[in-house]
Amino acid sequence: MTHKVIILGASGYTGAELVRLISSHPEMSIQALSGDRKAGHEMSEVFPHLRHLDLPKLQRISDIDISSADLVFCALPHATSQAVISTIPDTVKVVDLSADFRISDTSVYKKWYGKEHDAPDLQKIAVYGLTEFYRSEVAAARIVACTGCNAAAGQFALRPLIAAGVINLDQIIIDLKTGVSGAGRSPKENILHAELSEGTHAYSVGGQHRHLAEFDQEFSKLAGRLVQVQFTPHLIPANRGILATVYVQGDADEIYKILEKTYKNESFVHVLPMGEHPSTRHIRGSNYCHIGVVNDRVSGRTIVIAALDNLTKGSSGQALQNANLMLGCPETSGLLMAPIFP
Repeated sequence: MTHKVIILGASGYTGAELVRLISSHPEMSIQALSGDRKAGHEMSEVFPHLRHLDLPKLQRISDIDISSADLVFCALPHATSQAVISTIPDTVKVVDLSADFRISDTSVYKKWYGKEHDAPDLQKIAVYGLTEFYRSEVAAARIVACTGCNAAAGQFALRPLIAAGVINLDQIIIDLKTGVSGAGRSPKENILHAELSEGTHAYSVGGQHRHLAEFDQEFSKLAGRLVQVQFTPHLIPANRGILATVYVQGDADEIYKILEKTYKNESFVHVLPMGEHPSTRHIRGSNYCHIGVVNDRVSGRTIVIAALDNLTKGSSGQALQNANLMLGCPETSGLLMAPIFP
């Protein structure tokens, strides 16, 4: 059976990544692509690397018959998905790649995103889409909210440890490096080549980054108490990739055993041999996440490092993984491509 899918926001990086992944999916067919600012253009004009694919032209959302689809991917800017998804028929499943449905408490959403939630009734039925930890909920959902890419990296490193109660919940530091594609495709001064190359810098320092809302929500729910990690992201001169270096207090051997047991049968999350640490160059362009555990020189301190591709496992790959479950396809369909190296 071929499932009909539509990608809204196909002229952005995550939309293009969805097209790349779905093009090799044996059970999905792209019926329509939206890109309001590029409406009327061929995808090959916007993304020449997709020239070999037979794709529909980009359209305005208002010109697409969404009711004909089995599932819609919303790769739209934050604060726009709520209004759009409110107009989608109940018969159509939705995977949202924006932040619009990630935060279950709408008052918390307002605090972090500075606006009222436009679809509180839909928020009640939206499922948080970190696939490995919400499989059954995702499979039964109509609306799935994919995680933030930084939030995904931190959660893969920490969720099993918080659930097992083996680390000090008040002493968690996430030091994260991220590639520039995470900032999107819209022109911005701080991501010009001359501004970014040959250097790196921290941003949203001191608890200002919006992905902290996801960490607070998910870690506190796991622990049964408030957990507020210390988190500082850094922008690096690379197109893709996230490297999260997490500092915790806990026994390294115990931490390693828990992570290894948790991810032993996972297709996409791999725990490296003890003492080996991952690199973004080894997951680039793939749906894999690599995790390493290293003993600190001080007893009782451990370093956990997670690497993933922000556009794939951190966003569009995760979205397709969720869509597979929602449509009854094998979870790995369209996602088993090897990383690109070098």
